[in-house]
Amino acid sequence: MGNNDRSAGPERLAKFYAELLGRHIGHEEPGTAIVAASPQGPFFVFQQADGYRAPVWPPAEGEQRPMVHFDFQVGDPDSAVAEAVALGATVAEFQPRGKVRTLFDPAGHPFCLCLDEG
Repeated sequence: MGNNDRSAGPERLAKFYAELLGRHIGHEEPGTAIVAASPQGPFFVFQQADGYRAPVWPPAEGEQRPMVHFDFQVGDPDSAVAEAVALGATVAEFQPRGKVRTLFDPAGHPFCLCLDEG
């Protein structure tokens, strides 16, 4: 599991996604943190979940399923993966497709970095 802290709280997740996306944390209070693209949104709201269990990837019968999944378009998947890992992500062992890289955020949620061919 590398350096992933599967018990990462909302503040840690908000910091991770704000840095990954070049956004800022618009609001923090105990148990809640919000990443904002602008004052009008969109917003990513992270809240504390008691009893949290990290999802299993790939999904497996009887195990915790992913609760959220983000796909981000990137121009260079290799450099985007390196940047995400430097911010606290880990690369998933199971990689389903060649132009997509699956990683885990600091709380264990899978997300994908997809080659933007446009």
